[in-house]
Order: sequence, then C-alpha cells, then structure tokens
Amino acid sequence: MSLAIIPIIFALPPQLDIEFAGNIYAATRGQCYGCVMLGLWSGLIIGLSTEYYTSHSYGPTRELARACLYDAATNIIKGLALGYMSNIIPIFCLSATVLITFSMAAMYGVALAALGMLGCLPVCLAIDGYGPISDNAGGIAEMCNLDKEVRVKTDALDAAGNTTAAIGKGFAIGSACLVALALFGAYVTRVAEKAPSAFNVNILEPFTFAGLLFGAMIPYAFSALTMSAVGTAAEEMIVEIRDQIPKIKRGEAGYPDHHRCIAISTEASLKKMIAPGAIVIVSPILMGILFGYNAVSGMLAGTIVSGI
Repeated sequence: MSLAIIPIIFALPPQLDIEFAGNIYAATRGQCYGCVMLGLWSGLIIGLSTEYYTSHSYGPTRELARACLYDAATNIIKGLALGYMSNIIPIFCLSATVLITFSMAAMYGVALAALGMLGCLPVCLAIDGYGPISDNAGGIAEMCNLDKEVRVKTDALDAAGNTTAAIGKGFAIGSACLVALALFGAYVTRVAEKAPSAFNVNILEPFTFAGLLFGAMIPYAFSALTMSAVGTAAEEMIVEIRDQIPKIKRGEAGYPDHHRCIAISTEASLKKMIAPGAIVIVSPILMGILFGYNAVSGMLAGTIVSGI
C-alpha cells in the first residue's frame, strides 16, 4: 500500500492552499502522502495491538482464561479491565495521527489519513467472515453429536475468528473517528459562513457544554437499545423453542418449525433498529432547532469522543 499510493499522489497539484478556520495551510504532495501513511501505519499498529489483547496466543487473554478457574465475578471484572486497557494504544495512535495530519493539511489531512486507514479495511472485513463460518461449524458439530475432537478443533478456529473480527473492528472504528472529525470540520466550516464565531468551538459556552454532555450520552443510549433488542429477541426465541420441544417429542407434523425461529430473529433485527437509528438522525436536527449551532457543535464533539 505504501508503494502503490506514490503514483496516485502525483494526481494532486504540487501545492494545495487549504483554508480552514481563517488560516491557510500550504500542503505539498509529500505532506499529503505523509497524511495517508500516518493513517495506514497507525491502522496497522491498532490492528496489531488488537490482536495482542484478543488472541489466545498472548498473555492478556490467557490471564483472563485463568480467571475462569476461580469465579464468574472475577472473570467479568478482569474482562472489563482488559477491554478498557486495550483502548490505550489505539487512542495514542489516533491522537498522534490527528495532531500531525491537521498541522500539515488541516481537515483535508485528517480525511487523507482516514483514507489511508480504510485502504486495508476490505482485507480485514473479508477475514471477518472467518469467524461466523467456524462458529457455525462448531454448532453443527455439536448438534450432530460428532466426536469431541472435532469440537476442540472448531473451538480453536472460532477463537482465531474472534480475533480477526476484533481486528476488523479496530480498523473500522479508527477510520470512523478520523472521518467523523473531518465531517465535524465540514460542519463548522459551513456554519461559519453564517456565523464567523462558529469556528471557535468554546466548551465553556453553556449551550456548547450542555450539548457536549448530551452528545456523550448518545452512544450509551444507542448501545443500550441495541443490547436490549438482542435480549428481547433471545427471550422470544427461547419461548418459541420451549413451545416447540413438546411438539417435537410428540412427533407432530411440521415440527421443528425452523422458519418461525428465523422469522423471530429477522423481524427483531429490523424492527429493533428503528429506535437507535432514529436517535442518530433526529437528535442533531432537534438540538439545532431548539438550541442552535453551538449546542450541535458540542453534541457532535461529545458523540465523537464518547463513541470512539
């Protein structure tokens, strides 16, 4: 990727004069290339750190596995601690990328870094498919009462699949941070056409600070709705399965009814996402109508930080 991008850079002018927040940033082709490289290589570091914290081949996950020998509570506590600890390296990478790319080419540099990070995402997402395939293979082995050795092998494959899925998420979330920041810059630029003071987002301004707190809450509300949706769908599925088991044992025609179980899962996955989607779309519109652009600026900043 590092070499393949070099010819593309020559499609840009020798120098770009980028105006943002009343300042002019003179970015050369080399600086634009540097922005892409920062996104590309910080994405690699994020992926490697994710593998370290999630793969069963390394210490953190092995230590968590040892906690399972003692108590469920200690396992949950250590698992949460491990998850929190895994944030440190990716955030360092993202912070350094934003700081350096912005100093070279303002928000355009941040957007280029996002493109660099997204350059490897198709490979990661393709490998993501490995997880559910091996997971389903394990489920089939269990349901068919295959030899225990088969399940041992599918469990090992599933563990590797979980790691590949986590690495893909690291790339996706990291690039989402950079893209969201670039979009936030676009919002501020557009608003500043009507209100020049909008370039200076002051978190001590009351509406901005209130919006900041509100925006930081939105990812939690979104997550709560999606998690409760999974729980509700699982409850409906269990009720259906418990209803079918006696009928299956009696040998009634039409049972087991797999289509009913599939319908429960599919309907829940569609209907239960309406509320989280509405929160994302409606909240900035309502915030802007009711409290103005300062509140929206704070809300967007809070959502970006809290969400990442």
